[in-house]
Order: sequence, then C-alpha cells, then structure tokens
Amino acid sequence: MRGETKTGARINSRIGRAIHDYGLIEDGDKILVAVSGGKDSLTLVTLLKEIQGWAPVGFQLIAAHILSDFQKDSEKHANSLAEMFKEMSLEHRFRKIKVADEEKKTTCFWCSWNRRKALFELADELGCNKVALGHHKDDIVETMLMNMLYNGEISAMNPRQELFDGKITVIRPLCYVEEKMIVEFAAEKNLPKHTCSCPFAEHSRRKFIKDFIQNAEKNTPKINIKTNVFKSISRIRSDYLDIKTGDDE
Repeated sequence: MRGETKTGARINSRIGRAIHDYGLIEDGDKILVAVSGGKDSLTLVTLLKEIQGWAPVGFQLIAAHILSDFQKDSEKHANSLAEMFKEMSLEHRFRKIKVADEEKKTTCFWCSWNRRKALFELADELGCNKVALGHHKDDIVETMLMNMLYNGEISAMNPRQELFDGKITVIRPLCYVEEKMIVEFAAEKNLPKHTCSCPFAEHSRRKFIKDFIQNAEKNTPKINIKTNVFKSISRIRSDYLDIKTGDDE
C-alpha cells in the first residue's frame, strides 16, 4: 500500500521527485537493486517494490546481495535476506566473491571495488540496464567533502550515471532522502537488523566526516549545513573559482 507508514510516504515523495528530476526509472527498465543488508539498501528495495505496484511505468526489480569471504557471518545474513525477499515475492540473486588475501586481510577500497564489479557483472548476465544503489543525501554530502579534503577535487555521487558506453546506468533513488528519515522508516517497518557487518565502518574516513558534519550542525543549529553543502553542488560560482594551485607538482 502506498505510504503505508508516515515516514515511508515522505521518503516515497522524495524518491518520486528524484525519479522525475533525473529520469531514474523509465518504462521497460530492468533494475538490479544492490542490497548489502544495511538500513539504506533495505529501505531502498522495500520502497522500490512498493512503488512498482502503483507507478505509471512498468519496470522489473531483481535484488542482488554480494557475499564476501571477509564478511562475518555472511551465510547467516544471506539466509535472512533470502527470507525477506521471498516474503516480498521479489526475484533475487546472490553472488560470492573473494576479497581477502592469504592472511585473511583486505582493504576498504579493494572490497568495495570487487563488490561493485560483481554487481555490474551480474547486471550484465541478467540483462539489467540499471543498477540501483542505496546512497542517500548524507552519503552524497560526505563524499563531496571527502573528495575535497582527501583527493583535492570537487566531485560527488551522481543521482544518475551512465557507464560502459550507456549499457548500464547507476541510479540513486534516495539522493534526496536524509539518513535520519531512513532510520525512522527502518524502525517503523521493523526491517531486519545486523544483516550487514563492515569491519571498517567505525574507523573510516567517512565516519570522521559524518561526525564532523554532526558536530558542525550542533554548533550552528539555525543553519542546515548538510543541505547547504548538498545545494552547493549545483550552485558553483565559476567567476570566483579562477584559482591556480601554486603547486610544484
């Protein structure tokens, strides 16, 4: 049922706006939805399945979960997700990958790169023209700040991005949705917990940036810093950016 929960209705409205603004979902699309098992991806797949029932265009959904040899209790998590997908009458696929070295270690970059590669390969095998990722507004803001501070560039996550000469398009339907709304929705729907365990989550650069934004908002409660950063992506004052780095590199 559309808008089954109060927060679900609010998120659906923002997803609908994103779909309209960026043309994220079109008639005849076959969409592979990446489901890690965290609150973001579970919210995405739950609401996309709901939207599928009343959307004016027809599209297919397939949920995909990538298991790695580095993830703790990966088989247990996969079983929980499989039950959820069956209850939703949602077609799903699991794919196992190896990311750990001989010492059973890996890095955040290597794990993420291989997961993304597996998703694209699966989408190609299944004939999916789009891959939906659960990145939300907070993720986009954090990524922009991370790229500025750590990579020396201004870039973020696009709500829609064509890859492989347009063969596959990555879409982020939650791009207008703040993380706190997803937390509320997950609680309202009693979505499964502990189905995603990343050992890097609490000690990453992203965690540092997330804490930085939260502290900044606490210190300036009348200013919506997160939204301002988000809006700045489309408010580039090029006449004030004629800056030379002065680097010797």
